[in-house]
Amino acid sequence: MTATQWQSHLIAQGAHVDGDATYFGDQQQALKRTAQHNTLYDLSHLTLLEVSGADAVPFLQGQVTNDVKLLDGKHAHYTGYCSPKGRLLALFLAFAHQHHLHLQLPKSIADAVSKRLKMYVMRSKVTISDTSDRIIKLGLNGPDASQILLQHFSEVPAAHYALSTLEQATLLKLPSIAGHDRYQIFTTLDHAIALWESLKQKATPAGKPCWDWLEVNAGIPEIVPATQEQFVPQMVNLDLLNAINFKKGCYTGQEIVARTHYLGTVKRRTFLMHVPGENKPSAGDKIADANQSEVGQIVRSAPHATGGFDVLAELRIEAQQVGTVFWQAVALEQKVMPYSLGLIES
Repeated sequence: MTATQWQSHLIAQGAHVDGDATYFGDQQQALKRTAQHNTLYDLSHLTLLEVSGADAVPFLQGQVTNDVKLLDGKHAHYTGYCSPKGRLLALFLAFAHQHHLHLQLPKSIADAVSKRLKMYVMRSKVTISDTSDRIIKLGLNGPDASQILLQHFSEVPAAHYALSTLEQATLLKLPSIAGHDRYQIFTTLDHAIALWESLKQKATPAGKPCWDWLEVNAGIPEIVPATQEQFVPQMVNLDLLNAINFKKGCYTGQEIVARTHYLGTVKRRTFLMHVPGENKPSAGDKIADANQSEVGQIVRSAPHATGGFDVLAELRIEAQQVGTVFWQAVALEQKVMPYSLGLIES
């Protein structure tokens, strides 16, 4: 079976595919189910790059913000990929599996980022490849998600970012909304259909907007074409997500990232907020204060079940603390981040 056949199977099951994104049924109903029940996802909008070869670890160690040597096959972590000026080109969810390293990122930037990484391989013994034709990525979320997986697998990871490699799949636990567990499942094309059909007996298929909503409410940023080279990693909270290792040594952009950390000059952070109304904010859209001065931009957005959109908004800390900020003259409503920003008014 090919990836195209996998997509055809989902369409036959009632999915609507638009570009890289998969949708199921009415979006508002799907969002309501996501907030309350068990839901199942096709994650074809994400690309999983495989980095292999004798020099894979030292090569990536010189490219990304986190310590690649910590990827032991039992844990995943986020890591940034920066320009020489310390601005993010990509955010990876990284893990090791069977002597390979894997980097997950949005499909919208995957080709360009892969091409850039390959430019720096030079004489290193490193191969970078797209696994889309071999590995299917599924998501499962809900109050019973762990119990559902235990009906299919002998072991299910219990801690956030813990990884379990099993005979027919690899399972990764991710943070979720209160009362829910969230997992990614990596499996082969041969096993994907049977697993999907079995899981959907206990979990309702839902589309990409619902997965995005879970990601936004977990405080997980995303780098897409509109926001590449817009942020130093700390602006989108990568230090708070343990996605930067300040002791690992040199990597591209390291000087700027380290200077920001050691000089205590983080003046911008990313906040969880809500935008009322029917118009969708897009990544890269500007945010202004009451004087119409630009104070930040949208990092990521997702529709909310009761209307409007939840967003991750990168802002000047002072502007967030002093008063209301606006997207296209619409006032943003503050929500509570799932992790501490270390700010008195956060």
